[in-house]
Amino acid sequence: MKRKAFGRDVGLSTRMFLTMFALGALYVVFFIVLLNVFNFGYFAIILIIGGLAFLQYFTSDKIALAASGAKVVTREEAPDLHDMVERLCAMSDLPKPRVAVVPTDVPNAFATGRSPKHSVVAVTRGLWDRLEPREIEGVLAHELSHIGNRDVAIMTIASFFSMVAAMLMRFGLYGGMLGGGGNRDNNNSAPVWLIMFAVSLLTYVISYVLIMMISRYREYAADRGSAVITGAPEQLMSALQKIASQMTRIPQRDLREVAGMNAFFIIPTGVKSAFGELFMTHPPLEKRLARLAAIAQEMGRPVS
Repeated sequence: MKRKAFGRDVGLSTRMFLTMFALGALYVVFFIVLLNVFNFGYFAIILIIGGLAFLQYFTSDKIALAASGAKVVTREEAPDLHDMVERLCAMSDLPKPRVAVVPTDVPNAFATGRSPKHSVVAVTRGLWDRLEPREIEGVLAHELSHIGNRDVAIMTIASFFSMVAAMLMRFGLYGGMLGGGGNRDNNNSAPVWLIMFAVSLLTYVISYVLIMMISRYREYAADRGSAVITGAPEQLMSALQKIASQMTRIPQRDLREVAGMNAFFIIPTGVKSAFGELFMTHPPLEKRLARLAAIAQEMGRPVS
């Protein structure tokens, strides 16, 4: 039976639209300020930024796979994993994504790709070895919900401009340290490098907070999607608890090797943030479990 309503989350769609609108307005102001500081033409800036954005958008899945060390596997290499993905795709009315395995003992999973037809679902060797099949099914349904919601593409676009702001912020800082940039027309005006640094820093902080807000909500939406696809929220609840507990047994060296994928993982390797929930890519585990328990209650499912 197909469950087409799994990820059609109005709240997520609204938040993604508002976030992209706010980010768009923020970067219009950002580039207007930079145009008034530097002598770059509009065409040059559009060409450079557009080219970089195009490159990231169409290669995001390859970048994520390379960063994690994941390898796309065939049915012959991982028949059980392929069978599970195919069954869940049939239930959620999604095209089957490519399937990849990450050769690490860290239990985790992620999805990437610019659209449902150009996507990848990856699980780590540690997840496959440490979780039961029903728990893995809950995790895979969560990742397929990300693909169905197209929030991976939105996060790719949103994070790109944040990356540009961070890059320009570093250029401004290095320019000041090296004594470059100079002043404007008179000695009383601020140095160019300082203006660039301040504007880039402000843009980066605001965009980062906006991106983290949508990132946390998309995890709630994917959790809900998993519960609806499988019809058993307790599967994902058990998986999340087991992943979090098993993570504490993994050597810190192994965790650091995959930490760059935290924004994509179902549970980040660094579970807590020193700055509180505002700067976390994922909601606290306790809140996710509470929401899943509420969904299970609505479905009449037992939760231990």
